[in-house]
Amino acid sequence: MRDQYAVGDEAEDYAAFLKTRVANTDPAKSFWPEWLPLVADAVARGVVMRRARIVSEPVTDYIRYEHAITVLNLQAGEDVRWLPRRRASDLALPGSDFWLLDGRLVQFNHFTGTGDWAGMEHTEDPGVVALCAAAFEAVWQRAVPHEKYTV
Repeated sequence: MRDQYAVGDEAEDYAAFLKTRVANTDPAKSFWPEWLPLVADAVARGVVMRRARIVSEPVTDYIRYEHAITVLNLQAGEDVRWLPRRRASDLALPGSDFWLLDGRLVQFNHFTGTGDWAGMEHTEDPGVVALCAAAFEAVWQRAVPHEKYTV
């Protein structure tokens, strides 16, 4: 069964990947021209950008695609790790995807069941920030660096 994915700014590239099994890693395409310079500028200022992805195995076609395009995140300066979901079973994790910003703000990202963007919410609640920070650090310690994780 092929997984569905409906995030508009990736849909065309993802569909091409499904046909060819080759990811578009041209940084001038799709949503990358906005994201990559933002990351590179932040990293140049000394900001550390870590991204942890918790994935079910065997991975879906979309995760294969995401793994293939991660080279662009790395080139911009992000540090990316992958954690198989089976290795996260004993971790207390927030129920939504999130970004922890400057150790003081959490942005929760919400998606529909088909992968469409459904919005975000922000909180600076110290308890929520602490929960997310602890969860992220626990995942980070167990996760596999991108260059060592194969799909």
